[in-house]
Amino acid sequence: MGEREVVCIHVGQAGIQMGNACWELFGMEHGIRPDGLMLEGFFPADNSFRTFYSETGHGKFVPRTVFVDLEPTVVDEVRTGYYRMLYHPENLISGKEDAANNYARGYFTVGNEMLGLIMNQIRLVVDQCNMLQGFIIFHSLGGGTGSGLASLLINQMTMDYRKKTKIELVVYPAPRLASSVVEPYNSVLATHACIEDSEVVFLMDNEAVWDICRRNLDIRRPSFTNINRILAQVVSSLTAALRFHGSLNGDLNEFQTNLVPYPRIHFPLITFNPVVSAEKAYHEQNSVDQITRACFEPANSFVKIDPRQGLYMAICMLYRGQVDPNSVNSSIQGIKASRSVRFVDWCPTGFKVDINSQPMLAVPRSELAKVLRSCCMLANSTAIGAAFARLDRKFDLMYHKRAFIHWYVGEGLEENEFNVAREDLAALEKDYEEVGVATKQ
Repeated sequence: MGEREVVCIHVGQAGIQMGNACWELFGMEHGIRPDGLMLEGFFPADNSFRTFYSETGHGKFVPRTVFVDLEPTVVDEVRTGYYRMLYHPENLISGKEDAANNYARGYFTVGNEMLGLIMNQIRLVVDQCNMLQGFIIFHSLGGGTGSGLASLLINQMTMDYRKKTKIELVVYPAPRLASSVVEPYNSVLATHACIEDSEVVFLMDNEAVWDICRRNLDIRRPSFTNINRILAQVVSSLTAALRFHGSLNGDLNEFQTNLVPYPRIHFPLITFNPVVSAEKAYHEQNSVDQITRACFEPANSFVKIDPRQGLYMAICMLYRGQVDPNSVNSSIQGIKASRSVRFVDWCPTGFKVDINSQPMLAVPRSELAKVLRSCCMLANSTAIGAAFARLDRKFDLMYHKRAFIHWYVGEGLEENEFNVAREDLAALEKDYEEVGVATKQ
């Protein structure tokens, strides 16, 4: 059977810069050089990596990906950067004017003008697949392109590729770091779109990852490059079973099957461990039990919330490297016995586990150390409701004064859309609340 391909779509500055870091790491893991040729003497463990790469007649491997932005600066950095030979030039799409941090510009005016061109390019990438299983879309919710254009694309893809799975990897607004004053508007409007059109949406916020960088890697002022290299490790763990032969989550549909109890409750949390610098790595053991327990520490969560305040509905533990299944079992039994991790009472087993023998790699000259074993935890928890509540409060403060609304209405968004989106998020908060209410505290 041919590989079941996955197409990655990177939208806006955050999506593109995350994409850069991911393809840099994937290339290392699969022995693919920056010019797309296989490293001499490198023999892939199996053919699974072809889910993410197509091969040309000249033996060059091209990522199955499309990079999209409404303005040229960030895409031009890819066009002229170290990996310029890797990507197909037509898969790097940019317009001439940006969305000016305005969801409506990304969705209705500037974004809509480019929709035909982008969808056509996605279609060309899809046509090179034998058996497309779905899409992974990378974007942020705070900017105009990441919120508006990504929502428009996902909406269109739902119509064009109805039966294909769509997974989103989303940079969510942080409690204290904001890229623009209108971030709450863009995020509420875009989250409203995510609820309807995507099967699973993984949330990460820059502040949580920034804190992990400062604490674990001793970087005083982490840059986006530092943050994106950590996010790339998460994406690598998430997709390892798709790119290397694996059992759990070896198919995009399985993320939904394993993590989503009800269609709207599809915003899992991510935790990754260990994030450790090369200097510290030599002095730390990082046993299976340590990395498993560390996944339940709030400080290691990629969203600024406290998972201990909520109830878990489902947990996937994705291990990589030298991991003994018996050690995993005893660690998980220990966690269950301690009762420190609480589940909803209608979820009997709770844990799914996958062990992939391919260890985590670190990009040369990055602050991250290569470790023998790592664990990425994907967890659907009622605690994520706190992140939505925080966002809704910020939205309400501005909307109460009707601040900045005219910029959106001027680009074609009807004012009632704000109310519809806000009510949908209120309903989502309530959905998460009700899922946990039936459980006896």
